[in-house]
Amino acid sequence: MSGALDAFALSPRLGELWVYLAASPLLGLTLTLAAYQAAWWLHRKSGGSPLANPVLLAVALLVTALTLSGTDYLTYFDGAQFVHFLLGPATVALAIPLHAQIRRVRALALPVLAALVAGSVTAIVSAVAVGKLLGASAPTLLSLAPKSVTTPIAMGVAERIGGIPSLTAVLVIATGVLGAVGARYLFDAMKIREPAARGLAIGVAAHGIGTARAFQVSEEAGVFAALAMGLNGVLTALLVPPLAAALAG
Repeated sequence: MSGALDAFALSPRLGELWVYLAASPLLGLTLTLAAYQAAWWLHRKSGGSPLANPVLLAVALLVTALTLSGTDYLTYFDGAQFVHFLLGPATVALAIPLHAQIRRVRALALPVLAALVAGSVTAIVSAVAVGKLLGASAPTLLSLAPKSVTTPIAMGVAERIGGIPSLTAVLVIATGVLGAVGARYLFDAMKIREPAARGLAIGVAAHGIGTARAFQVSEEAGVFAALAMGLNGVLTALLVPPLAAALAG
């Protein structure tokens, strides 16, 4: 009985809190942190299954919450931009585990570079070729080309070559989530066991979301994924304009 009364007493306070947050930039920050915390809890409850990817679950929870509350994206992002800002320092911090594995990276420098070039070119060519085969428009093809690199780079490249940055952002997130969810099963089917090879592949194909997943598996896989993500961003920015123009033309 007392528990019911306490819940009833708290309801007005929760309502007041929601009214305050809805009118404050803290709304986006609060929703983002709460959604990811819930998604991470579900991920752990699943035993760390790739299918319960916390990014995918958090996105689904956020979309549901924003839709049900009638909150527009700009209002949400007023607060979420604080998390967005932290992406920079978080990316730079990847240098710490990379430094710890620097000898291993140096020993595999040539295979890494060869795999990086092959993976980057394949990601660009295959995306545009499949889109063209399915009858996609030229702007859509140009939006597809940089979909395997991190969002800021991909959007910048897409805008420069005549693509649609917002569409590219959606494709980048979808690519990252798909890679994080499915890479483990693909590696196992192909009997690829080496952490460095698995990390490098997911870093090239699935950028930051894939890299986060690689770090959950092992530090070595995460380091090579982070290295691949950074280098692939640079290489894609150089390769996409000429390759995309030739393939979309």
